[in-house]
Amino acid sequence: MGERDLGRMLATLSVRRRPGVFSCVSVDAGDARFTELAAVAQATIVEDEGTTFVVEEATATGAGFAVDFRAAWLTLEVFSALDAVGLTAAVSEALTDVGVSCNVLAGTHHDHLLVPVDDAGRALDALDALARRAPGLS
Repeated sequence: MGERDLGRMLATLSVRRRPGVFSCVSVDAGDARFTELAAVAQATIVEDEGTTFVVEEATATGAGFAVDFRAAWLTLEVFSALDAVGLTAAVSEALTDVGVSCNVLAGTHHDHLLVPVDDAGRALDALDALARRAPGLS
């Protein structure tokens, strides 16, 4: 069972950057590239407009997609409960304060952030500072 206490989540927060540069592509199920992309996608989101695959940038360009968002993938190394309140808001505020945009993906065990690749260092610094400011564990 994941953590629900925001103070504990922030106090134990560490962030790991997944190697590579990522891109989001949207594909209709009838597109010939669908199966190929589904097989290598790091994340999949089904929407009414099509299926969004998060793939490595080279995969996106190799499949003929123009890449307009080059992302670094950051994983929050804290096991937060899916119904925990406040972690996403705290992370978003920390990144907003340093002018870094963020797209959040929630997995069963961790939250994942896609941030502009050129802003990854600032994002990591901001999240490290957020964890350092968290009240200590009792």
